[in-house]
Amino acid sequence: MVTYEVLQLIVFPGALFAICLAFLYEWVDRKLFARVQGRYGPLYTGPAGIMQPVADFLKLLSKEDIVPRACDANLFFAVPVMYATLPLATLFMMPIAAPEALIAFDGDLIFILFAFGMMTLIIFLAGWSSASRFSAIGSVRSALQMLSYEIPLGLVLVCPAIAAKSLSVSGIVQWQAANATLGAALQPIGLAVTMVCLLAELELVPFDIPEAETEIVAGWRTEFTGWRLALFRLGRDLEVLLVAALVASLYLGGAQPLWLIPATAMFVVKTAAVVMVFSFVRALFARLRIDQMISGMWKYLLPIAALQVVLVQIGVGV
Repeated sequence: MVTYEVLQLIVFPGALFAICLAFLYEWVDRKLFARVQGRYGPLYTGPAGIMQPVADFLKLLSKEDIVPRACDANLFFAVPVMYATLPLATLFMMPIAAPEALIAFDGDLIFILFAFGMMTLIIFLAGWSSASRFSAIGSVRSALQMLSYEIPLGLVLVCPAIAAKSLSVSGIVQWQAANATLGAALQPIGLAVTMVCLLAELELVPFDIPEAETEIVAGWRTEFTGWRLALFRLGRDLEVLLVAALVASLYLGGAQPLWLIPATAMFVVKTAAVVMVFSFVRALFARLRIDQMISGMWKYLLPIAALQVVLVQIGVGV
């Protein structure tokens, strides 16, 4: 007999719910991105094209799987699977249906930061294992991006933990509820820096440098086809959901019920708002060069992130 805990992990608020929500947010992103640029976006598959992400995923699964002759076969097989499963597993640490996540412990915020670093490492291995010049350039660019945004991101994400005196995402959500406040109101600078760094983590415009199609075809994804590319796209959608859930939890109060609105509905509304902000930024800005990205992160975002840590320390001391 299937236990209730197993159903939570698989159905709600588990893997199936996360995958469906990730596909929904891909549709929201594509639709809003197109409208900002005066286009239609997904239109025909399902009502208003809402089933287009699912159709694209299934189509890729049915495509021919081409393996480059000179690639590292073991890595070429493993990296798509790892890229899809890592964000899915990390989502279990996000409070989705209640103020406490399915997997919550003191230190899960550190594990989430570790997972972000591992996803970038997987991208590097994906490009490097492909034995392609375009993929190698994309993977190196991805590693360079990580070296530039990872420190400011870590500094600002630890600020809500300092204020709440907890390294657990669920603990920070519960602290905001107990104090009737939002992290965004207390740390607007941290929120802004977090959003910029997470755009770079997701490799979204203006930080889509590792996948620059006008320069290096598709970057580190150039040689991946069929089910491997489908898993990479699914992993990216799940990572977008993970990032949106993290911002919603640390700065927007997370999955807290409001009057008659249940916690899950509030979670969906808040994460959808974060995805829409990413879509607007993506539609309004052009791609940066890798040197502009690195110098901007080190010259501007790093000092601002350090200032945010000092301000939080002063506030907690007072």
